Parts: sequence; C-alpha cells; structure tokens
Amino acid sequence: MSAKRPSYVPADFAGACKSFPKRDAFLLAYQAAWVTDDSRLKLMEKGRQIGLSWATAYRQVSTKAKTTARLDSWISSRDDIQARLFLEDCKSFAAILDKSAQDLGQRAIDGDGNTAYVLMLANGLRIHSMSSNPDAQAGKRGDRVLDEFALHPDPRKLYSIAFPGITWGGSMEIISTHRGSANFFCDLVNEIKHKGNPKKFSLHTITLQAALDDGFLYKLQTKLPPDDERQGMDEAAYFDFIRSGCADEESFQQEYCCVPADDNAAFLSYDLIQGCEYKAEEDWQRDREQLARCGNDLFLGVDVGRTTDLTVFWLIEKAGGVSLTRRVDVCRNERFASQEAKLYDLLQLPNLRRCCVDETGIGRQFAERARERYGYKVEPITFTGPVKEELAYPVRAAFEDRSLRIPNDKHVRADMRGIAKETTASGNVRFAGERTKDGHCDRFWALALALHAGKTLQTPGNFILPKGRYANALKSMRSREVMA
Repeated sequence: MSAKRPSYVPADFAGACKSFPKRDAFLLAYQAAWVTDDSRLKLMEKGRQIGLSWATAYRQVSTKAKTTARLDSWISSRDDIQARLFLEDCKSFAAILDKSAQDLGQRAIDGDGNTAYVLMLANGLRIHSMSSNPDAQAGKRGDRVLDEFALHPDPRKLYSIAFPGITWGGSMEIISTHRGSANFFCDLVNEIKHKGNPKKFSLHTITLQAALDDGFLYKLQTKLPPDDERQGMDEAAYFDFIRSGCADEESFQQEYCCVPADDNAAFLSYDLIQGCEYKAEEDWQRDREQLARCGNDLFLGVDVGRTTDLTVFWLIEKAGGVSLTRRVDVCRNERFASQEAKLYDLLQLPNLRRCCVDETGIGRQFAERARERYGYKVEPITFTGPVKEELAYPVRAAFEDRSLRIPNDKHVRADMRGIAKETTASGNVRFAGERTKDGHCDRFWALALALHAGKTLQTPGNFILPKGRYANALKSMRSREVMA
C-alpha cells in the first residue's frame, strides 16, 4: 500500500489512511463488483459495516428505474428498523440518480397481515422492504434480496419460500455475515466452495481486510468529524481498533473475517442463542417500579466478581412458562458495598421469590450477608464441577425449547458462546469458559443461577437438583452425548 495521495484527494482531508481507491468513484471496487454482477443467484459473505447493504440499495434503484425493468423487488431485512433504513437508502439514491420515486409508506402486502415499506418508481415498479418473516415472501414474484440472511430466525425456511419467487424471472441476492457453522448460510457457502456449487451461485467474499485494501478507510474518514479518533489511524491501526472492540476473538473472526464460529466446540450453538434473543427494537428492560407491579414472580441470579471477573445480576420474570430477562446489571471493578446495595434493592422487590448467589471464593461473604438479611429467599451456591454441570444443562434445555428470552447484545452472546463442555483425563465433565477482557462468561453463570432460582424449592443446607422436565432433559442430553 502506498501512502502517496492521489490527485482527487481534497487538500483538507484529515485522515491518516494509506490505501486509496484506484479511482475517484462513487463505489469502491468490491461494491462495484457486487452491484454489476447480474447473476441469477449470487451470495455475499462479508464483514460488518462495510457498505454492502448500502450498495445493494443503489443497485435496486438503478436497475428497477430502467424502462426495460419488468419485475418488482422484495427485500427481506433483519428487523423492522433495518427494513425502514434500507428504504431510506433507496429514496436517497433515487434523488441522487434523479429518478422520480414516491414513498408509499408502510403497506399491507397480503391478507395475512404482513406489511412492507414501499417505494414506487416512475415506471410503476415497486421496491418492497420487509422484516424477516419468511411467510411474507410467499406468493410474490420478482427479484429477491435476503439481507443479513444468517441472522434470520430460520434461514432455511426463508430460502425455501423465497427461491420459488424467481421461477418466472428475476434474481436472488443473499448477503450476510456468518452466524455459526451450523447455520444454513454456512451450509450454502460450503456447498459453493467445496461441493461443486450445484445451485450455481456467484460467490463474493469481502473481509474487513479486503475492504481496507480497496480504500474503505479513506471513504470512512471522508465522512467522520475532524476530531474523531479514527482520523489518526492507518489501516493497520483501524484493524486493531475494531479487533479490540469486539466481545472476543471468535466474534471478531466471524463478524469481520468471514470465519464462521465452530458450533461443534461450543455448548450453545448460534442458532439456539439467536432463537431466544429479543428483537433488536424490543423494549425488554423494566425499571424497579415496573418490576414491582408486573404481577409475576421474579427470580435473580448473581455471579460475583471484583476485578478480573464481573459481577452480574440477571433478573427473570416468569410469565406463561417463559423466563423473560428483565434486567442484566453488570458491575466491573466496583466496591462490594456498592454491589451489595444493588443486590439488596432487588431483594426488596415484593414479588422476587428467590435469589441464587455464587458463594465461591470472594462471593462467600457477599452471599452470607445477604442470607443473614433476607433468610431463605437467598440461596448460596458453591461452584464445583458437578454443580456447574447441573446448572449448565437446564440453560441449554431452556434455549432448545425456547422457554427463555435474552437480550440481543454482543456481550451476552459472547458469554453464551464462550462456554464449552470438556471431559478431563479422568473422565469428569468440566464446563470451561474462555477468559477474556470482559470476564469469564459471567453472564452465562448469572443466567444459569437465575433459571435455577426459578425452578427449585428451597430448604436449609444444600444445593437442590433440578426437578421434573429439567431433570429429564438433563438425563436425555447426557444420553445423546454418550451415544455421539
């Protein structure tokens, strides 16, 4: 990469990038390659936030506005917010390209209550931007764009319903970052790369590094305020900046380097985790007043840390057989007096039925003082190998039967993914969590303690093992793993 600035770079450009686009063009090379690819089926595996959805919006407007265009477009986005943003990008490009277009707002697109944000072009064709419901794709003819495909609740179902829509003409574009090796998106990529590409996809792969090589940082620095810290970075510094900001190395490799996380090595697959996440726009948190008058039982799990590890308070509300996360409070390097104040505030909620507290190591005094003050409402738990096993399996059971809702948060997701089940040389099962700058999978264990609090009956003394369907699930899981 050369540090010499091309003649098109403004004299007052404040950035420190070293890699510039080969020419002064609206699109970077990898964006242009995607936009100009007219293949019937094409797939993009990509790093995050490198402008591919934006470039796709440009393609939609520039191709659908042609007098020769004949088919509407149906865009499936990750959620309602992304659907609206995609259509806003389309409106912007219609103005830039001087193409007459009318925003029709949110419209019903069938008799089943499905809606889309609709932009109508001068030739009468429409771009429909929808959220992720696969059923909304049924019965529609025209081009398909499946954005953030791997993040959909059921990518296989979405593909199965969308693909027949191009039978009578049109194309299908699939764009996504990876979300685990067990995801159907990863299956499609592996089929293209290693199994002869039977579906005849045109494959594009753009990592963060590839985008930087094509001049991405230059484009970014032209948009940033002059005092933004990223203005002083070159490509290597920016790469390290993004890497250090990720929840863990696995997240960085998957989100920015097109390396799917290995679901075989983790206790919880991405599909399981994603299936229980709140939608990005969903308001799941509750303040103290809302919790006190919700009318349902509350249960609290507390994983205790101080400097290296976090203290995590995970509060769930039991409603209709589902454990709804209502609070996830994290203390990092916080005095125990302050942590205790937060715990006691929650314990005073009238409908908080039980709290399980990690009393291992530094948590012993923490749990003991809470027990003295609130009696058997507080259950101290000592983390041993067998106890961790009894705590971990019900968490997976809750994910598998989707009786749990958790925040859509990268740190929560990383902690859920960080737990791995290992077998020691002596044949004992050990649940290990990767230690990162953000703790030791502390959110996972706080959740496990909260679920345990919600399903055990308290008696003085010892740890109570799971009852009913949780015990059966635990037995069934162990049997399956032995057979495997």
